[in-house]
Amino acid sequence: MTIKTLTNEQKASFSLLIIQTFSTLGFAVLYSTLVLYATKELGFSDADATIIMGVFGAFNYGLHLLGGLLGGRLMSNRNLFIIGMALQVAGCYGIAQFGQPGLYWGLAFFLTGSGLNVTCINMMLTQRFQPDDPTRETAFLYNYAGMNLGFFVGFAVAGYYQNLADYKSLFMFATLGNLAAVVATGIFWKHIGDLTTPLVGKTKKQWRNAFALGILVIAVLVPVIKFLLVSAAFSSQLVVVISVLVFLTILALTLKHKHKAEKGRMVSYLVLALGSLIFWSLYQLAPMGLSLFADRNVDMVVDGFKVAPQWIQNINTVVIVVGGPLMATLFNKLRAKGYNIDIPLQFSASLVFIGAGFLALPLGIMHADSAGMVSITYVAISYVLQSIGELLISPIGYAMVGKLAPKNYQGGMMGAWMLVTGVASIIAAQFSEMMPGQGPAIVTDAGYSSVFSGLGIAAVAGGIVLVLLTPTLRRLIGDKVAA
Repeated sequence: MTIKTLTNEQKASFSLLIIQTFSTLGFAVLYSTLVLYATKELGFSDADATIIMGVFGAFNYGLHLLGGLLGGRLMSNRNLFIIGMALQVAGCYGIAQFGQPGLYWGLAFFLTGSGLNVTCINMMLTQRFQPDDPTRETAFLYNYAGMNLGFFVGFAVAGYYQNLADYKSLFMFATLGNLAAVVATGIFWKHIGDLTTPLVGKTKKQWRNAFALGILVIAVLVPVIKFLLVSAAFSSQLVVVISVLVFLTILALTLKHKHKAEKGRMVSYLVLALGSLIFWSLYQLAPMGLSLFADRNVDMVVDGFKVAPQWIQNINTVVIVVGGPLMATLFNKLRAKGYNIDIPLQFSASLVFIGAGFLALPLGIMHADSAGMVSITYVAISYVLQSIGELLISPIGYAMVGKLAPKNYQGGMMGAWMLVTGVASIIAAQFSEMMPGQGPAIVTDAGYSSVFSGLGIAAVAGGIVLVLLTPTLRRLIGDKVAA
C-alpha cells in the first residue's frame, strides 16, 4: 500500500502521525529537564524550580483552550499549528543561546507555540471522522503512540546531555526537532486542512480579518506569558481561577442545553473531567517531585552504568508506543465478542492503575538500602503502572470529546479538556512542595513515603467512586456513543 492508495482519512492520519512525532521533541526536552536544569545549572531552589515547572505545565495545557478557539474561528487549525511550531523554534533557540537571561522569554515563546498548537492536531484529526465512527479511537491511539515516540527520542537525548551537563547542545537539539515539525507540516500541507470549523465557508475578506485578529492575539500573548512566568505564584492562582470559570461556563451551557441526549453527554463530560483532574494531578509529578526523588533518593547505577532521570521517563514512552496499538487491537477484539469496554470503565481503571503506581514507591522505600537509597526497580514498576493508566485515559479522552461534545462546542470543550491537565500541573506543583527538600535519603525517605502513600490511596478511592457511577454515566452517554 502506498500513500496514493490511502483514503483521505488515512492520508490525514498518517500525515498527522509524522508531524506529531517531530513536534513532540522540543516539549519532551523541556518537560523532562526544566526542573533539573533550573536546580543544577541555574541555582534555583527546589520550590522555585517546581513552581516554574507547574506554571510551565499549566500554560502549556491551559492555552489549549485558546488554541481551540483561535484555530477553529480565526486562523484555521493548520495555520495556527505551523505558526505555533515556529514560535517553539524561537523559544528553544533563545534558551540554548542565552541561558538564564533568555530563560523567561524563551519559555514565553515556546509556551505560546506549544500551548496553542496541540489542540490543532487533535482537531485536524477529529474532523476526519463521524461521531460514531469506530475507527476514530484507533486513529487517536496511533497518533498518541506517535507522540510518545517523539517523547522517547526527546527523553533519550535529554538524558544523554544531562549526564554531560551540556544543556546548550540539548536545547539546540530541541530547536532542530521543532524545525523538523515545521518542514513536515509544509510537506503534508494539503492533507490536513480544516473540514468542519466555523471558518469554512467564510469569504476571503472575513478570513483575512479573522486571521489578522489571531496574529494580534499571539503578539500580545507572548509578553503576557513572559510576565506571568516571572510572577509564577500569581500565575498559579490565576490558572486555577480561570479553570473554575471555564468549568462553570460549561456547566451553565450544559444546564440550559435543550437537546436531552446531548445534555446527558455533556453532564458525563463534566464528571469524567473531574476524574481526569485526579489522574493528571498525580501524573504531572513526573517532571517535578518524582524527578527530584529519582535524582536524590534512588540508586540510579545499574551494572556500573548511570541512568539519567529522563531515561526513567522513557519507561512511559515504551509502554505507550508498544501498548497503544496493542490496546487498540485488544479492545476491538473484546468489543467484537460483546464486552462493554467503554469510557467510564477505562477512566475508572486508569485511576486505579496510577494509584497502584504511587503505592509501589512507599513499598520501595520500605526496602531501601542502609543509606536510604531505593532500588530503581520500584520506580520502574511505578512508571509502568502509571503508563497503563495513561493509555486508558489520555487518547480516549481526546477521542471522547468528539463523542460527547455537541459540534458547535467541540473546539472549546477540547481546549477545556486539555485545560484540566493545566490545572493538574499546578496541583502537582503543590504536591511537590509537600515533599522533603534536599538532604540524605535516609532522612527524607519518610517524607516521600507519606506523600506517595496518600496520593496513591486517594487515586484508588477516586477510581472506586467512578466504578460506582459507571451505570449512571453509561445511561447519560447512551449506547450509540459508549462503544
